[in-house]
Amino acid sequence: MARSEVRSEIGGRVWKLEMRVGDRVAADDAILVLESMKMEIPVSAPVAGRILEIRVAETDLVEEGQVVAVIET
Repeated sequence: MARSEVRSEIGGRVWKLEMRVGDRVAADDAILVLESMKMEIPVSAPVAGRILEIRVAETDLVEEGQVVAVIET
């Protein structure tokens, strides 16, 4: 099984986790939602698979390019 890292495209605060470790995701499913400049921006799965790790918690600050989750494909 291969692993795919999910990276944030922008910096912001984790507003809501949409998935949990072990959940199955399809490509483009929202894994979490960031709040940045009063906008809600979803961070989506780049591939289908199973959530292996979520590396952030709600209210955490995230930097652009930071790995926020890992998907096992």
